[in-house]
Amino acid sequence: MARATLIALLALLALVCASLLAGVAGLDARALLSSGEGWELIRDSRLPRTLAALLTGAALAVAGQIMQLIAQNRFVEPMTAGTGQSAVLGILLTSVLLPGAALPVKMALAALTALAGSLGFFAVTRRLPPTQPLLVPLVGLVYGGVIGAATAYAAFQADMLQYLEIWLGGEFSGTMRGRYELLWLAGLAALASYLVADQLSILGLGEAVSLNLGLNYRQVVLAGLVVIALVSGLTVVTVGMIPFVGLVVPNLVSRVAGDNLRRSLPVTALAGAALVLAADLAGRLLIHPFEIPAATVIGILGAAVFLWMLYGRGAHAA
Repeated sequence: MARATLIALLALLALVCASLLAGVAGLDARALLSSGEGWELIRDSRLPRTLAALLTGAALAVAGQIMQLIAQNRFVEPMTAGTGQSAVLGILLTSVLLPGAALPVKMALAALTALAGSLGFFAVTRRLPPTQPLLVPLVGLVYGGVIGAATAYAAFQADMLQYLEIWLGGEFSGTMRGRYELLWLAGLAALASYLVADQLSILGLGEAVSLNLGLNYRQVVLAGLVVIALVSGLTVVTVGMIPFVGLVVPNLVSRVAGDNLRRSLPVTALAGAALVLAADLAGRLLIHPFEIPAATVIGILGAAVFLWMLYGRGAHAA
């Protein structure tokens, strides 16, 4: 466990250094020492972008692990089960009905619609037979697709389809100082989940076992859903939808660190941060000086890992 954490920290440190130096404008140690413009570039653009990627990855990975525990299914995560799509719908409704609303208002309404979307997903999946675990992620994909279709229709009616693309494709190219700070709230929400990590671990055993062990099942589920909704709403408002982080990272970490959330949650956060930062860095370098959105890079990798889990060993562990 300690070895896995150390490896994750070292990889993350290397990625942070590479992210601070990578970009269209060349930057090296000599430029930093001899020019104040280099430090301004780091302060206003490179560092905020790096921090945004780290906070987004860590928060989404933690939210995905919580959602999997609540659903008792390894193949679900907020951005592919209707929560992210609901957050986008909330932002669109705010933009149409309250066009002059401040960013915190958009964030609050996005979190509320994300919470409603999560509640709808769990209401639907509770009726599925427990002997067919693969139905849950498939229903989640359909459920999210229906919400996404409704959002696209509303955007078409309001002549805002191009505006909608801002939130559907998560990327960090527009991240600057003063435009990413809401993500610290997502990081704090993920950190707060560590305080109830033991209760969340018990939650993964199911409602009947949780109640027999004296856990306030509904209260812990509601707390978990609030964390999921806050993380989803804040990340979608700030950088857009980034799928598969909450699906891939918890599954890979659980194979190394086990299912004890008190031990695995920090590794999950570190691995999620490293994944998103690596995807953003790859998107900057693959077709330099142009960029590929981080959501596109993660979507390709995440879809491949998701299929591997469905048809490989993960299907037997569901």
